[in-house]
Amino acid sequence: MFDNQRYLTKGVNETIPFELQMFMWNCIDRLPEDNRDYFHVFELNDIGSMQHIVHKSEQPEYKMNYFIPTLKAVTAKVYVIDSEEYSTMLLAEEY
Repeated sequence: MFDNQRYLTKGVNETIPFELQMFMWNCIDRLPEDNRDYFHVFELNDIGSMQHIVHKSEQPEYKMNYFIPTLKAVTAKVYVIDSEEYSTMLLAEEY
């Protein structure tokens, strides 16, 4: 799972900095294969000079918080979905 072609939507490309996109893909890649759900949620919040990222999935249940120093934090909800043929990163409002 998530070892196929990766795509992102226009909304992600225009809203989420490249480094943050790569960070989210890496969060999924670091999970053990048997702990990967096909659907991951990233909640991005601006907390002062920190980018707060909450990474969640349901099956198996998983939740991790990250804080990254930044000059320009993003507030958004991002979904990453694996269809077995390809994986897509999209903004929640694009779902």
